[in-house]
Amino acid sequence: MILRSPAEINQYKEICLLSTGILKQLHQFTKEGVTSLEIDALARKLCAGAGVRPNFIGVGGPRNPFKHATCIAVNDTVVHGVPKDVPLKKGDLVKVDFGLEKDGYNTDHCFTVVIGDYLSVGDKLLMETGKAAVLKAARMAKVGKTTGDLGDAMESTCLEQGFTVAEQYVGHGIGHTLHDEPQIPAWGDPGRGQKLKEGMVICVEAQVIAGDNDLYTDQDGWSVRTKDGSNSVMFEYMVLVGKKNAEILTPTMDWSLVR
Repeated sequence: MILRSPAEINQYKEICLLSTGILKQLHQFTKEGVTSLEIDALARKLCAGAGVRPNFIGVGGPRNPFKHATCIAVNDTVVHGVPKDVPLKKGDLVKVDFGLEKDGYNTDHCFTVVIGDYLSVGDKLLMETGKAAVLKAARMAKVGKTTGDLGDAMESTCLEQGFTVAEQYVGHGIGHTLHDEPQIPAWGDPGRGQKLKEGMVICVEAQVIAGDNDLYTDQDGWSVRTKDGSNSVMFEYMVLVGKKNAEILTPTMDWSLVR
């Protein structure tokens, strides 16, 4: 969507900060021994306490509705991970994706953390590269840039380190609906794609993979995993497109990558 008035901008900013506050509590709760189902239960509790609706529930429609407040993907699960009753263990790369709806406005953002410590130098590089790639693109989101500019920034940053990006899932506009125009792939060509307009609210995201980006959907009908078993990370920021600068509405970039 495109925000056109100061009042509308301020209202959406407040909702984004509320969502960030809930996600911060999920970040603090994500640690060794906790299950992703317990993280999801906390998300539901916090949403109920704040009087907001977790907007992932029901996505997919009546035939295959998503039943959880969060998508929690561990290690080789790339995106749309279904929370499970499995304790997190040292070295797990845990992606927690969360969104809510309040007063007709939607949020959607994601962090990744490693539990305890990295098991390899490669996992650490994957984590740092994924975060750097998405932040680089998010900070570019101003008038005059295109979706291709953002996608190229993400993909080139990852390819330089030998990583790939998921091509089946993209960033997107957001507002009165969870997914809106424009689509923002984590790949592209500079100057191509849709031009960014002042007041646009977009979700800049990438799923960054250590190995090949061939994926498959698990038997649960939602969790998307790498075919070669390689690890992945995901970062997602909500951004307000400005005339001269981008404004990150969900400021999670200073959070620790280690829990």
